[in-house]
Amino acid sequence: MTGFQVLANGQENKAGRGAAMKAWRTIALHTVVAAGFMFLLQRYGLSATLESSLLWAIVFGGCAAGLAYSQANR
Repeated sequence: MTGFQVLANGQENKAGRGAAMKAWRTIALHTVVAAGFMFLLQRYGLSATLESSLLWAIVFGGCAAGLAYSQANR
């Protein structure tokens, strides 16, 4: 029964690859947008160094990915 979920009333609901791919696409998009926002804010808004801006972008993007992943698996 790969790709199927059994509902409470006994019926089957297909939750296959389409839903999983949409979740991963959403997580990736959330990560890229959050990292880009933090990079631009640090680099141009706060005039931080390139290294500091990249570090904050990676950290903020990772946190955003974790939050998006947890929300996608609710």
